[in-house]
Amino acid sequence: MSTTSKQYTLVDSPLGPLTLVSTGGVLSALYMTDHRHRPGEETFGERVPASAAPFAEVVRELTAYFAGELTEFTVPVHLEGTEFQRSVWDQLLRIPYGETWSYGRLATELGKPNASRAVGLANGKNPVSIIVPCHRVIGASGAMTGYGGGLDRKVRLLELEKK
Repeated sequence: MSTTSKQYTLVDSPLGPLTLVSTGGVLSALYMTDHRHRPGEETFGERVPASAAPFAEVVRELTAYFAGELTEFTVPVHLEGTEFQRSVWDQLLRIPYGETWSYGRLATELGKPNASRAVGLANGKNPVSIIVPCHRVIGASGAMTGYGGGLDRKVRLLELEKK
């Protein structure tokens, strides 16, 4: 889709400012400050108020999530990526709130048990952080491994979900 059908807004959160992007009226990106793989702002389209659709509902759900009142997001998302990336991102949506999976388990669940490295790369390029819960994927030893929004934010999200 072209940038003419894209819009974005900025919202505050306990993790700092979040950039929300919609493509064709559907949430297509959620980036944090200093987010790895964040494209340039010029690709986000026109800036609109957070009260504009679909952002108002996204903000409502994020607010409830950060307050510990929401465990499953219902806002629709539009995920642009390769077929493999989308299959990984779809699998992320199956990881229950408050749980973590290893990259190996994620690869096995995809039917590609030897693809944990490729799964990790696709996981890192997830464009809709938090809502598509890439923060729930950890190393096989239980170690906190890379996170596009930074390891400190990953730890904070996992701690929030443990409560």
